[in-house]
Parts: sequence; C-alpha cells; structure tokens
Amino acid sequence: MSLDMYAEQLIYHYEHPSNKHAMDDASISMGEENVSCGDVITVYLKLNGGTIEDVSFEGSGCVISMGSASMLTDELKGKTLAQLEKMSYKDLLKIINIDPGPVRMHCATLSLRALKKAAFEFEHKPVDTATKEL
Repeated sequence: MSLDMYAEQLIYHYEHPSNKHAMDDASISMGEENVSCGDVITVYLKLNGGTIEDVSFEGSGCVISMGSASMLTDELKGKTLAQLEKMSYKDLLKIINIDPGPVRMHCATLSLRALKKAAFEFEHKPVDTATKEL
C-alpha cells in the first residue's frame, strides 16, 4: 500500500469513527488534552478482570488525533491491561500505518496517553515515564 492509502484510512476513521461515544458503564475514564493545538479526548474502558471488554472515546481534534483514537480503540478490544500498559508510540504507528512526524506526534499519541493513564490509575500504579513522554 502507498502512503496515500494509509492516509486515506486515517481520514476514513476521522470521518466515520469507530467507538466514538460516551460509556455509562465504564470501569474507568480519563481525559487528556493536547495544549499545543487544542485537541481534547475522554477515553472509556470497560474491563472484565484484566481484559478490555469495551473501549470508546469522545472528543474533538484534528484528523490525526481523532482518526488514531478510532483505530486504536478498534485494536484494543480483547487485549489485556498489561498489553495496553506496555504499548509505545511505535506500536501505535504500526496501527495507524503512518508516521505523523515530530510536530504531529502529540496528536497521534493523545488517545494512547489517555488510555494508558486510565489503565495505570485503574490498577493503582504510578504512570510510567514512557507514558508521560507520549
């Protein structure tokens, strides 16, 4: 696939997002903001034991932040909290299939940062350095 095809996939998820809704029965939710551009997101995790049974988000932002959130939430269903906590920005780039570059990386990682912080909070663990640096 060409880079344009990957960009089209991200645009599609922005225009037709998966899992973009509040979740009343979430086990935990977490909000995050990209202060440099104004993107905001709230993520919701519904957990069954240590497994992500459902995941959703609400928010507003650019194609990269909202498209990434849609694609990431699709990917996380059925994964464990441990798998989420270990995810890096490199894992996210594999999911979205583009490298947004250093200027837009904070847009791409907004949902990952929020979801990882939610997982750590749920488990009463301190947020790791890698998550803080996303």
